[in-house]
Amino acid sequence: MIKSFRFGIILRILMLAATLLLVCYLVLETEYYVSMVILGAIIAGQVIALIKYLERTNVLLTRFLEAIRYSDFTGAFRNHGLGSNFDDLNAAFSDVIEKFKEERSKKEESIRYLETVVQHIGIGLVCFNGKGEVVLLNTAAKRLFKVATLRTLDSLKNISGSLYKTVKKQKGGNRSLIRVTIQNETLQLAMYATEFRMRDEAYKLVSFQNIHTELEEKEMEAWQNLTQVLAHEIMNSITPISSLSGTVKMLLEENMVPQEHHVELNQETIEDVTDALTTISNRSQGLMRFVNSYRDFTQIPEPSYELFKVKEALDRTASLMKTEAAKEGIQIKVEVDPESLEFTADPHLVEQVLINLVKNAIRVLSDQEDGVILMKGGIEESGKVIIQIQDNGPGVKKAMKEKIFIPFYTVGSNGKSKGSGIGLSLSRQIMRLHGGSLILNSETGKGSTFTLRF
Repeated sequence: MIKSFRFGIILRILMLAATLLLVCYLVLETEYYVSMVILGAIIAGQVIALIKYLERTNVLLTRFLEAIRYSDFTGAFRNHGLGSNFDDLNAAFSDVIEKFKEERSKKEESIRYLETVVQHIGIGLVCFNGKGEVVLLNTAAKRLFKVATLRTLDSLKNISGSLYKTVKKQKGGNRSLIRVTIQNETLQLAMYATEFRMRDEAYKLVSFQNIHTELEEKEMEAWQNLTQVLAHEIMNSITPISSLSGTVKMLLEENMVPQEHHVELNQETIEDVTDALTTISNRSQGLMRFVNSYRDFTQIPEPSYELFKVKEALDRTASLMKTEAAKEGIQIKVEVDPESLEFTADPHLVEQVLINLVKNAIRVLSDQEDGVILMKGGIEESGKVIIQIQDNGPGVKKAMKEKIFIPFYTVGSNGKSKGSGIGLSLSRQIMRLHGGSLILNSETGKGSTFTLRF
């Protein structure tokens, strides 16, 4: 095709040159003016024919580029009076167009697949742009919010005002829980947001998952565990009180000797009654302490946030617990990297957590030689501040790792004294109020590590 096209151009140029030479000869050597005019018209026609011949390729290229520009791949490139010289060029353009059609078909299939997946999943998805226009609302979200469509983010106000405020304030990468009521149905929604840009426009994609049923199951399990512990502690106090009260009544009835205006008791009976009443008093005081501990557990104040240094908090805790640890022959060490590490939290509540954890460690190490408690502060790979309380004690059995966080669940230290049973559960609750977590890592015989992650 290229050789034929080149030959056509050369032929037309040669014919044009020959005509020009003939005109020059007639002008210089003859006076045939009519012939000159006719030859001039022929030259003009040859020039126009040459231009049209050259522009045939431009027409094809223009059609090809416009087809790509407007994604119009329905047309075909065939000869329409252009001659067989353009067969190869038309074939090449047609091949390229077919490739574009094939790629577009693959993209459309991928888009349909993704749309099917998005509409099929059970998690509600809502995507909106910077103007608040909703560009995606999947089937799960429609069922969740009981709506047919959402045009703008402001439409969420009609569903729930608190839901609208939470979604609007939600930052990319953040998770949150919100409780809403939609058409008399209570939903506990776990929300996660991500932000991205597409074609220089900002978008926010928010996922919603109703975890109300799961939370109710966990809540019921927690209440069952708590009820079992409460019943156990109360029965431990009430049973001896009831038994001893009956014993005292029986002793008095059997050993009272009526006199004129009074009764007499022998010395042995008086001693037995006194011992029983003393035991009743002690158990009653123990029950009161238990109730007070429960009240403390359920009345934790909201955190008052301020910026403070981790090392200062650890040093203060170590100083407070140093004397108690020294009595048991236990060392307390502090390590912070970097030493200037700071974070925002309630320093008083955080120190309460640290004191609870160190006290537990001291109790565990009380009968162990060379006991060491290491308090560490640092930054983990994700950039979050962590504090760790490590001990070289006997560790915690696998079956007890989660039970020790149940309120009032107590475990004897080496078969000896027990704590109140609220220290760890109180500490975990304080960490949750900070949006953090308290995790135990322990292996039997290899010590324990409590990690505070903020």
